[in-house]
Amino acid sequence: MKYPKEVRTYCPNCNSHQPFKARLASKGRARSMAIGNRKHERSLLGHGGKVAGEKTVKKQGKRQKVMLECQTCKKKQERVVGGRTKKKLEVKA
Repeated sequence: MKYPKEVRTYCPNCNSHQPFKARLASKGRARSMAIGNRKHERSLLGHGGKVAGEKTVKKQGKRQKVMLECQTCKKKQERVVGGRTKKKLEVKA
């Protein structure tokens, strides 16, 4: 799926429509102190063998996200493109 490099859309900070630079939103780092990670680490301690990590489920398409940066105020906002899609997003000119 193609997405334009520059989009003109509403900026909540400027309170008007401004040109935005678009780039693919990268996945953030997982929190090591999240409750799920702590539970999983605790289950791996001691004797009892390995406990499975993620359960295997039927995959559905990921939600493709774009990071938009306002050209005037340099504030960033994230936008989900469509719903769940099978196609990868690519930013084109």
